[in-house]
Amino acid sequence: MTYCLAMRLTDGLVFLSDTRTNAGVDNIGTYRKLQVIRPSDDRVFVLQSAGSLATTHEVLARIDRDLTSSGDHESLATASHLFEAALYLGRLNKQVTAEHIATVGSGATATFILGGQISGERPDILLVYPEGNYIRASDTIPFLQIGETKYGKYLLELAVRTHVGLESAAKIALGSMLSTAHANLSVGPPYDLGIYRNGALDVREMRIEADHPYLAELTRVWVDNLIEGIQELPPIPDDVLAELS
Repeated sequence: MTYCLAMRLTDGLVFLSDTRTNAGVDNIGTYRKLQVIRPSDDRVFVLQSAGSLATTHEVLARIDRDLTSSGDHESLATASHLFEAALYLGRLNKQVTAEHIATVGSGATATFILGGQISGERPDILLVYPEGNYIRASDTIPFLQIGETKYGKYLLELAVRTHVGLESAAKIALGSMLSTAHANLSVGPPYDLGIYRNGALDVREMRIEADHPYLAELTRVWVDNLIEGIQELPPIPDDVLAELS
């Protein structure tokens, strides 16, 4: 399983992905699910993936092939707009998925979040489906998720607004990831964090290992505050208690 999330904020973009993959409880591995791609000086892309690892790897290989091959052909370097890059990614994903389904059957699909900026355009994040189409984040709901989304969604809905600063947004993202990892053992560290500031055309990347002191402190504070919050909830009214007895 996987959990990846991305946020589009006033100041820039925030990306967070776990790295755990598994094919059963006795076959757990670690693979990077957050890729930063810089095809040229005027653009940068962040690609997050969930689903079939084989499909994901072949899509990434085809992206690299198109970027390094000579001649007149479509690639991330030729897209004039971010949505065109998303459609290109969608076509690759759809082609690879169809080929893998023909060979191995179901379970060959992959879903992607594509984010970044092409110079002259607003930074954005888009969710690309196995069918090849996409949706983008909105100013009302400025985040996207793929993979094991349900456990960490509530915190994002509660706290993520476009005006939230990038550092605060990173803390929210990590809180969402911790909620997911605590509820589902198929999601776990190391965590890859990417922060993009508008106009920078460069992504700050950080890997947070399982034994990093900050992750331990973050977990401790997160759990302590949840428990404290429960203690501060108002008492159950007597009339409700009477109905329960």
